[in-house]
This record gives sequence, C-alpha cells and structure tokens, in this order.
Amino acid sequence: MRQLRRDPVATQASVLIHPLAVVHPDARLGRGVEIGPFCLVGAKARIGEGTKLLAHVIVNSHTVIGRFNEIHPFAVIGGPSQDKKYRGELSYVRVGDRNVIREYVTINRGTGEESETVVGDDNHLLASVHIAHNCRIGNRVVMSNVAQLAGHVTVGDGANIGGMVGVHQFVRIGRLTMVGGMSKVVKDIPPFMLVEGNPTAVYGLNTVGLKRNNIPPEVMAELKEAHRILYRANFNLSTALEQLRGKLRTEEGRELIAFLQEETDRGILKR
Repeated sequence: MRQLRRDPVATQASVLIHPLAVVHPDARLGRGVEIGPFCLVGAKARIGEGTKLLAHVIVNSHTVIGRFNEIHPFAVIGGPSQDKKYRGELSYVRVGDRNVIREYVTINRGTGEESETVVGDDNHLLASVHIAHNCRIGNRVVMSNVAQLAGHVTVGDGANIGGMVGVHQFVRIGRLTMVGGMSKVVKDIPPFMLVEGNPTAVYGLNTVGLKRNNIPPEVMAELKEAHRILYRANFNLSTALEQLRGKLRTEEGRELIAFLQEETDRGILKR
C-alpha cells in the first residue's frame, strides 16, 4: 500500500489522507483524522478529531461524524434516503463519538427538508447493519450482523439488537432492551425487556444487561414485578398501567411508565 500523505484539503496539519482517497475541498476534517485508500468524502461533510476511515469508506455530503470513530471498509454513511417519498431535499446524517462502524454498514439521510438520521456515542454497529432514514439511535447500542432498521425507528441507550433482526418502521425500542437474533419486531418494545421470535414475544427482563449496567437489586425486584403485571397477569395495557402507577417508585420504574404512556404509531408489544 502506498504511504499516506498530507494533503492541502485537510483543515489540520496532522490529517493524513491517502493519495488514492478523494476528499472534496469543502469537507472539514479535524485534527488526527485518517482517510484510507479509495475513500470518498463529499462536500460539506464534517469529520471530527481522531476519526479513522480505514479504506473504501463513503461519507456523503452534509454528513457530520464526531470524534474518534472507527469506520471499516465499504461502509456508506449519509447515503440518500431509500424512502419513495424522498425527492432529493436537503437532509443529514449525524454520528456522535467513539463509534465502531464495521464493514458494509449503511446509514441513510432523513426524508423531509432539514430532517436527520442520528447515531449517538459509543455504539457498535457490526457488519451489514442498515439504519434507514429518520432513525434515532442512542448511546452504547450494539447491533449485530445484518440487523436492519426501517425508517423512523428509535433505539434507546444500551439496547442490544441481535443478528438478522428486522425492525418495522416507526417502532420504538426501549433502553437496555435485548432483542434476540432473527426476530421480527413490529411493535414497540418497553425498556429493560428480553424479547425474541417471529412473532416477537417478551420472555422476561434483560437481567444480564441490567446487571452489566449496575442496576441495583431493589430496582431489579421492582422491574420484575412490573414484568409480571404487564405480561403474566392477563391485564390489558390500560389496567396494567393503573397497577404500575401504584407500585413503581424508582427512576427506572417511572421510565417504564413514561414509555408505555408515550404516543405510539405501532402499539406496545403486549404478549
């Protein structure tokens, strides 16, 4: 491989751009950015300090990528929305800091003028993950190989989405949720739950994830009672909510109630 070279399009002297890469003169690159061979960086793209594009990475125009990300070959960040309603309007992808984005990941721009697709910090997106238009991904999310999100999906912090999972548009996935591999997700998944299957079903709390995130035993006990009321007591959702309001006192309990009360396009997974 030919040596990396300093290039006049870089905004910092320490930026390294391989001679076989193409970087638009209007792109803005932070200190310590490395652009590997055969990468393409579009007009008005912004790449933050210390981020590395290893090789064959495409960062399209109007894409903002934060600091210290590692982006692997053949990832495409900021591609046009695949939504049939998209008409070429100006929209964005915004990626936070310290993400690992593996081979063939695609993250598409929003549908709608000035709309955006957002990926937070410290996420791990494995090979061939797809994040469609207008999705919002939180922090510390893991998406395993070939997990696919349709448009307008929201994923809470610390969620873990298994390999080959398909998620319907407008679905909400709550914080610290675990979705087992090859599941079909068509309804909102409340936070802290373990789900799997086609059709998807709730099997219990995501106890492994909760322990890894240092959730105290008293909170675990409260969430277990919440799971019993929601999924084992044969209550409909409104009755279950009445029961939960009288029992849940912790911050996590209130978060669960708030999720269940929020407006939903797809409905709550209740089985």
